[in-house]
Amino acid sequence: MNELGGYAFADLRVGMCATFAKTVTEADIVLFAAVSGDNNAIHINEEFAAGTIFKGRIAHGLLSASVISAAIANKLPGPGSIYVSQSLRFRAPVRANDTVRATVTVKEMIPVRFRVLLTTVCTVSGLVVIEGEAVVALPAPSPPECLSPVAFEKEAALA
Repeated sequence: MNELGGYAFADLRVGMCATFAKTVTEADIVLFAAVSGDNNAIHINEEFAAGTIFKGRIAHGLLSASVISAAIANKLPGPGSIYVSQSLRFRAPVRANDTVRATVTVKEMIPVRFRVLLTTVCTVSGLVVIEGEAVVALPAPSPPECLSPVAFEKEAALA
């Protein structure tokens, strides 16, 4: 673990996973629309949304996907990690009062620059609503006491 309580690169292994869940509320949807500026009627107008393929209002896709960010920041790799990139495939809608469960799993360790490739999956009641992959950067380990910073950098570059 690092000094913030997150995993250090050396502590991670392929296959490790963690989950974070959040119930999306009506307030979350309204506030996300205000903060993001995304006032699409599918999110905020029930009368309009009732006439769509979804038959009612749905949460913003990125609001739902933000639960992935919480899983990464709070669970795996946790505090100190930096979200570098994310691919997303939206499979099904999320509605107010749905509980979105994000699971992140270490798929690949990338020693260059201490990065990790994660698979990311969000479900609602067991149904996959979002899937993708994320790249997360971890802080470089502190140099050991016996190596100069220059020697440590050379050793880290070889890893």
